[in-house]
Amino acid sequence: MDLVDTRTAALGALRELVGRSDAEFHDGQYEAIEALVEGRRRALVVQRTGWGKSAVYFVATLLLRRQGAGPTVLVSPLLALMRDQIAAAERAGVRAVAINSTNAHEWTDVLAQLDRDEVDVLLVSPERLNNPSFREQQLPTLVARMGMLVVDEAHCISDWGHDFRPDYRRLRDLISQMPAGVPVLATTATANSRVVADVAEQLGAVTDADSAASGVLTIRGPLARTSLRLGVLRLPGSAQRLAWLLSHLNDLPGSGIIYTLTVAAAVDTARLLREHGHEVHAYTGQTDTDERADLEGRLKRNEVKALVATSALGMGFDKPDLGFVLHLGAPSSPVAYYQQVGRAGRASESADVLLLPGTEDRDIWHYFATASMPDRERAERVISALGETPISTPALESMVDIRRTPLELLLKVLDVDGAVRRVQGGWVATGQPWVYDAERYERIAAERRAEQQHMIDYEQTDGCRMEFLQRSLDDDTAAPCGRCDNCAGVWFPSGIGSSAADAAGQSLDRVGVPIEARRQWPSGADRVGVPVKGRIPADEQAGEGRALARLTDLGWGTTLRELFAAGAPDAPVSPQVLGACVRVLAGWGWERRPVAVIGMPSRSHPLLVDSLARGIAEIGRLPYIGSLDFANGGPSGQPGGNSVFRLAGLWERFTADGLEVPDGPVLLVDDQADSRWTLTMAARELRQAGASEVLPFVLALRG
Repeated sequence: MDLVDTRTAALGALRELVGRSDAEFHDGQYEAIEALVEGRRRALVVQRTGWGKSAVYFVATLLLRRQGAGPTVLVSPLLALMRDQIAAAERAGVRAVAINSTNAHEWTDVLAQLDRDEVDVLLVSPERLNNPSFREQQLPTLVARMGMLVVDEAHCISDWGHDFRPDYRRLRDLISQMPAGVPVLATTATANSRVVADVAEQLGAVTDADSAASGVLTIRGPLARTSLRLGVLRLPGSAQRLAWLLSHLNDLPGSGIIYTLTVAAAVDTARLLREHGHEVHAYTGQTDTDERADLEGRLKRNEVKALVATSALGMGFDKPDLGFVLHLGAPSSPVAYYQQVGRAGRASESADVLLLPGTEDRDIWHYFATASMPDRERAERVISALGETPISTPALESMVDIRRTPLELLLKVLDVDGAVRRVQGGWVATGQPWVYDAERYERIAAERRAEQQHMIDYEQTDGCRMEFLQRSLDDDTAAPCGRCDNCAGVWFPSGIGSSAADAAGQSLDRVGVPIEARRQWPSGADRVGVPVKGRIPADEQAGEGRALARLTDLGWGTTLRELFAAGAPDAPVSPQVLGACVRVLAGWGWERRPVAVIGMPSRSHPLLVDSLARGIAEIGRLPYIGSLDFANGGPSGQPGGNSVFRLAGLWERFTADGLEVPDGPVLLVDDQADSRWTLTMAARELRQAGASEVLPFVLALRG
């Protein structure tokens, strides 16, 4: 196929894809297709959201398949993105199928289709590349037959990217295994120069000298989004932000997305808006997969005013006419912010983008930044625990005292570093030396701190906001947009209705969060000297408890975060907090009223816990019979932790000796609950001492 024929065929495929007979290539689209199809090169495309990056790989796939090439493997990070990509492929006559965590029942059929060469594009998640059976049984054959590799949202490859994922780093190894002459395309809308250089270096991980000599073609376009009208509204607190939203949600055009920084904020905000007649729903990482797909569809069909979402609704969600994006709290960098606001105005002349930053943003940024960084001591503990015999993740959890989620993340990092390997049956140590790269992680941490400051600078700038975002992505075409609040004047209302303020205040003043009781002993307790397994006996269990609020809540969470902040002094409970606790107890609805109040012994907040227990007893006209005491030196280890080690540190560490425990329900009072094992073990002691039921009550529920 000569170059003229290639362009003609490519243009025909593009027009089929978009459903328009007059469609033409955007600047750079055909150049990328030509490099892949004719040059069999490696290319990195950095273009704004809505530019048409998916058109490049779908059109290139069709042309390569006509030349006899094998299927394209498309590494895609999100299920929502996969669904949209498959739908887009079908419109162009591209046969696309996916293998991911939600369709395991379809894998056999997919593999059969691959064997019959009936698949043009196979979409896989980056995590799938390290699934032992896929990696060992399907991947070698796939690599040998692969016609092209596409890495979507390629900034995830880079340590410096705003959404770095350890699984993406395996792509460098995959690329190095590919036969010479197989084209590779990486695409992203959110990469500054540092990320571009890092991704290009990893795309160049080839063993063939001739291929390496050809280099990586980088195509960067201007990132300005002329349809977006940007603004920032600074309000004193959560109550004012929610009140503004209640007052003005219907003023925002069409349907859109309201982003929050935490799951609790998304759920609470959606609940408040629904209670006042707005058709909105929460969408988070905890939302069921089928429900996610349903909510995405409803938003696309404009059946809801908004989804109140965490970053779980982000990359790849495609609603061309999305009318607005609003943030309750700021993402941790201008680059991440650009990625999320890029969901709006993709095929419309105008869309509104408004940021309502929060005073708690920095604390949330710090939490997520530190949670994703590997810890030297923990990493060495994991490597030491592993050997040549596979150990499952749950079994390893019971050996190293690391909770499941951070343990899984750490294992991915160590796997990519070559120190451990996932095999059938679990994890093994590779025996390769591993050195904690402290310098590298400090550089990453410093870069993230700088990005956080850049986000503050975006909020406070008196210059063009779109120009600021472009410069954050090293776009040298940046220029004033003429549309944002700084260029054209404030375009959004700032007033708050009195009824909305009252409603927001009442919502944030809502108290009471259930604490689910532990019913099962953790697997592996016997390995750490705790002789229990299976179900906790019914006569030793705690009842369902209550917390005043979660630490992450928008309302009382703010008060509690200040109360439990590092360095905050221990002090008696305030009348304000005590009054809120009484409201929780008044609305509890227990089957049998407690007959007494018992406190927990506390090393960190003895004054707070004692005054809280005594205050509840006095107001409820219940006897306060004292506090449990420490036994055998008291609890060891730190709060939280994984269940096995936390249980071991609490086993037989409380005693009710000296307490006249009544034969009836008792209210057990403490400051915080995290893993719930402290409450579980204290309740067991009280049940054995004669209490017929133990009802835990704490101020703060973590998580």
